[in-house]
Amino acid sequence: MRHQKTKIKLDKKNSTRRALFTNMAESLIIYEKITTTKAKAKLTSSLVEKLITKAKKQDLNARRDLISILYTKNAVNKLMDVLGPRYQDKIGGYTRTTTVKNRVGDGAIEVVIELV
Repeated sequence: MRHQKTKIKLDKKNSTRRALFTNMAESLIIYEKITTTKAKAKLTSSLVEKLITKAKKQDLNARRDLISILYTKNAVNKLMDVLGPRYQDKIGGYTRTTTVKNRVGDGAIEVVIELV
């Protein structure tokens, strides 16, 4: 029984799900705006907000933590050099999701997730 199990699995295995959200987080960090489904956007938003909070510390340990989570150094450098100082005074709420439309093929709700 799944009583009090709150993890959203999206019908994927753990490694596949982790790779999907790491790639989506990197795309959001680099391009600052992506279009995806509502369920994926909710999970990506929480991951990106944690990464930006970690990047705000501006120390070597934070950089190493980001390198262990993300795949490319371009995303880590942008987090540490651009996004960390940009959101230094802000406590939270770094992302915004806006509903766009329903997808034609399966009717899934598409949203645009962007950095504020």
